[in-house]
Amino acid sequence: MTSAADFVPPHAGLSGLRRAARDCHGCALYRFAEQTVFGEGRADSDIVMVGEQPGDREDRQGHPFVGPAGRLLDRALAEAGIGRDQVYLTNAVKHFKFTRRGKRRIHEQPNRTEVVACAPWFEAEVEAIRPRLVVCLGRVAAQSILGPDFRVTAERGRFIPHAGYLVLTTVHPASVLRSPDREHAYAEFVEDLKRITPKLAD
Repeated sequence: MTSAADFVPPHAGLSGLRRAARDCHGCALYRFAEQTVFGEGRADSDIVMVGEQPGDREDRQGHPFVGPAGRLLDRALAEAGIGRDQVYLTNAVKHFKFTRRGKRRIHEQPNRTEVVACAPWFEAEVEAIRPRLVVCLGRVAAQSILGPDFRVTAERGRFIPHAGYLVLTTVHPASVLRSPDREHAYAEFVEDLKRITPKLAD
């Protein structure tokens, strides 16, 4: 099975990882996406936030969380007292997976093989940053780190020790946008994020 491990330079910093990721052919998704969308943010951040994969806007612009879900995340972070410039934002899968409907590109969830193939990039990001906390935004992100049996609904809002850092799981901001009760879903999402600062102050 192909994997990003064949493309990750050992002991590289974030700039070296980002350059190498442009040429990643660790799974078939690179053939269809516009580009690799690597993580961005503070290289010494205590907080890494990881989502599922880039969306259409992210794929076109080359930056994570710049679409509607990203704008909602920015607003939620601000309400939780955390600036976007304080965190490092990335995704479990670095290429946009989609199906075409006419001219539109519709998000398609990455499968387990694609998630596992891309995992070495996230592991390298964490090695370079050495955060105290990783916030998993949604099921795919959480399962990419904590295993395929992990359930966000059962563990949401808990701090879980893992691999030298804490993991906090919550929903992906895109699920808030899709919620039939968006106001309530958003308020719960903000409450999850509000747990971050007090925990890091411990």
